[in-house]
Amino acid sequence: MKSTKIGILGSGEVSKTLSNGFLKYNNPVMVGTRNIEKLYQWKKETDSKIIIGSFDDTAQFGEIIVLAVNGTAALQVLNSIAPEYIKGKVIIDVTNPIAQKPPVNGVIEFFTQANKSLLEQLQESFPNSNFVKAFNSVGNALMVNPDFKGLKPSMFICGNNEEAKKTVEEILTIFGWETEDMGKAESARAIESLCILWCIPGLLKNEWAHAFKLLKK
Repeated sequence: MKSTKIGILGSGEVSKTLSNGFLKYNNPVMVGTRNIEKLYQWKKETDSKIIIGSFDDTAQFGEIIVLAVNGTAALQVLNSIAPEYIKGKVIIDVTNPIAQKPPVNGVIEFFTQANKSLLEQLQESFPNSNFVKAFNSVGNALMVNPDFKGLKPSMFICGNNEEAKKTVEEILTIFGWETEDMGKAESARAIESLCILWCIPGLLKNEWAHAFKLLKK
C-alpha cells in the first residue's frame, strides 16, 4: 500500500488503535473529533505524529476515511461534514448499531432491524461515497497485527464498490488479517451481528481476546 492520507472520524480507543496502525505503516493520519483538547492531551502523552482536527478538516484531509464513532452518532457526524469532502471516497465503516440499553444475559441489543443494517443506511444516505464494513467484529486491541500463534483471523467485509473493497483488503492484509468478502451492502446485516456474538464471552466471562476464523476445505 502506497502512502495514503487517512482521515479517522472519532476519538475513542478504536480510533486511537487504527491511527497508530496506519501511522506504523507510513500513512499520514488526521483524527477528527468534537473535543480537540482531549485528543491533544493524548497526542502529547504518546508523542504521536498524528494530526488533530475537526470532522470537516479530517474528511477533507483523508484520501481514505475511517468512520470510528459510536454507531448512534454515525449519521449525525457524516451529516455535519461538507458533502464534497466525502464524495467519491472510500469510507471504512467500523461502527456497530449498538443500542443504549444494557445487555441481557450477555447479549447486546441493536437499534437497527434484522433486515436493515447500519451500513445500508449510511450508503443510502450518502450514495456518492463508497462504504465498506470492516473491523467491527473484533476488539480494538486486536485490530492491528493480531497474534494467534501464526493463525490469521478472518475479517468479514462487504460493500457495493469492488475497487473500494480491494483497497480495504489491501489494508487488512498489511494489518495481518485474512479478508473474507461477503458481497454487497446487504451482507452487513450478518457482519454487524457478529458484534453481538463477539461480545458475549466478554460480557459473560470477561474474555475479550478472540476473533473469528472462516474455515474452508
